[in-house]
Amino acid sequence: MFSLDCDRAYLYAHPERELTADETQRYDEALARRATGVPAQYITGHQEFWGMDLIVSPAVLIPRPETEHVVETVLELAKADGRGRPSPHDLRIVDVGTGSGAIAFALAKELPSAEIHATDISPEALEVARANAARHELTSRIKFHRADLLSGLPHGEFDFVVSNPPYVGDSEEDSVQLEVRKFEPRNAVFAGPTGLEVIERLIPQAQTVLRPGGWLVFEISGTIADRVRSLLSAWDEFAIRNDLQGIARVAIARKST
Repeated sequence: MFSLDCDRAYLYAHPERELTADETQRYDEALARRATGVPAQYITGHQEFWGMDLIVSPAVLIPRPETEHVVETVLELAKADGRGRPSPHDLRIVDVGTGSGAIAFALAKELPSAEIHATDISPEALEVARANAARHELTSRIKFHRADLLSGLPHGEFDFVVSNPPYVGDSEEDSVQLEVRKFEPRNAVFAGPTGLEVIERLIPQAQTVLRPGGWLVFEISGTIADRVRSLLSAWDEFAIRNDLQGIARVAIARKST
């Protein structure tokens, strides 16, 4: 599909199709890059997330299916939270460390009246996210900010702070797939010596920008679940949810009212 710039149906419908010399060269070059460990998504420049085709580049983390659990959790909480509001109002959501924009776009798609903000410290990542917003006609729905986590955002105004932050510790490097270590942006994967360095900064900042009763929802791994639990012990309604493999994947906590 990538080499011929066509869809799957075309491939099935034209099995007799012979490749031109240029197409053969393009295919061989793609195979050669993949053989060195370059992720297929960086070769094709695309990855699907929440039913959307997203542009990806080495400037951003490749969106994973496990991160869809974060989106599902926010949607579930937003639906339940809406019934308990004293007066209805549109949700204000910020996706921290947006990367390709995957989480922000999924939430914008499912919550058409929500005001979505997305932050990233990397200008290259924001360039990719803005390109994806344009492709999916979401430019007017999402406000992008170049920021270190939540710096510069208004205090006490958000209903949800959502994030897939770096959460792998330097000591875990050998357990991470070689192609992730070698090709994906290091500052989007590794947080520091313990893996909690970014989360430790995110939690108090989220406390500041959330309205009373607002939710913090972020992706974690099983190796840091217990330590995250202790960091959020002062929050209301704290919980950790597992992914389909039974691994701790999403931490949720509510700011006290």
